[in-house]
Amino acid sequence: MALLAGSAAGDLAFRVAQVALPLVILQETGSVAATGLVGGAAGVPVLLSPWWARKARQWVDSGPRLAVVAAISALALAVVPTAAGLNALTPTLLVVSGLLLGCGDALSNPGRSALLADTGDRWGDGKAVLLLTWQDGLRRIGMMVGPAIGALAVSTGFTNGLLWVEAATVLAAGLLACTVQAERAPEATATPSIRASLKGRPDVLYGWIARGTGCVTWFAFTLGLSVIGAERHQPGLYLAAGMTGYGIGSVIGTTISLAVVRRTRPVPLAAVAWATMGVCWAAMGLWTTPPVIAAMGALSGVTVVLGIAAISVLITRSSAGAERRALLSGQSVVVNAGSSAGMLAGGPIIAVAGAENTLVGAGLLTTLVAVLILVKPKPKQCQTAVHAGDRDHHPGRAA
Repeated sequence: MALLAGSAAGDLAFRVAQVALPLVILQETGSVAATGLVGGAAGVPVLLSPWWARKARQWVDSGPRLAVVAAISALALAVVPTAAGLNALTPTLLVVSGLLLGCGDALSNPGRSALLADTGDRWGDGKAVLLLTWQDGLRRIGMMVGPAIGALAVSTGFTNGLLWVEAATVLAAGLLACTVQAERAPEATATPSIRASLKGRPDVLYGWIARGTGCVTWFAFTLGLSVIGAERHQPGLYLAAGMTGYGIGSVIGTTISLAVVRRTRPVPLAAVAWATMGVCWAAMGLWTTPPVIAAMGALSGVTVVLGIAAISVLITRSSAGAERRALLSGQSVVVNAGSSAGMLAGGPIIAVAGAENTLVGAGLLTTLVAVLILVKPKPKQCQTAVHAGDRDHHPGRAA
């Protein structure tokens, strides 16, 4: 519970503070371009983590060590409000803050998820997926309520203070994690690479392809709806409708996901989930009204949660320890790399094709990739591994 509470509090604080961060940077530097420096720089260490973090991510195998990483992240977060208070905020400091924050994220996100899964293993079969699913569900609740809280706080003049609140919350989440212990692996234990951990697990790779495609095309939903609202002189209306529906749907998806994944094979479930999401985006582009966007957003929210839960099942049933940490790190890289690539290319694509056409095209591409995964023949050993996982959710303990 300490890990879940810390994860939920930290993510909510992040969503709240994201409203204030660009305003503080813009006020202090006067540069619109500088507002994205922290987020952009933070993505670099995560994208490069398969190379530099191979051993470091295995070090984060207990609550106290997770707390050390949280302290580094809190320090990185405190750089911006401290420099702003001293009227010394510069682009260089923003980049340094982002790089430190990215290093912390590259270690803490998979480390916390691995600790949650390890805790679930000790509770019993299937509990690892339960904890990971609720971690994702609490994150999505933060996505819904965080921006509204942030906007309210900013409207009262509590802007720079929100950044201090985020830093303090991350530090407190780390301290909460200190109560969580883990079984220490022997010093001589190998530190597998992400690629090596995928060997014998083609289903995990298929799930990553489906999820990664959805992350690449995500820009069509967020940027596309923002542009549509601006073009129709209703700024924010279409994005608000889509995100509200998506948030509500994702919460519903969280409540039903465990029942669904226990009755469905993971790879087909993941493929159908992202195929449905693609259909929803195409529908938004074809029938672009707030009610349709809200309804399709809600349906896509439900299906995406089911898809993520399916991949969590694949990882937790077939791995433990160092390999599990490597796989969770790989998943983090897939999500961040896909989202970053999509956001970089998204603006020019929308400018050329138009927001509605981009939504349709992105939806069809996402659906096509998911369908190809669904019909792709599976190797025999992969099917055997999944059936074994159905008999015992943690094959490593079955012996």
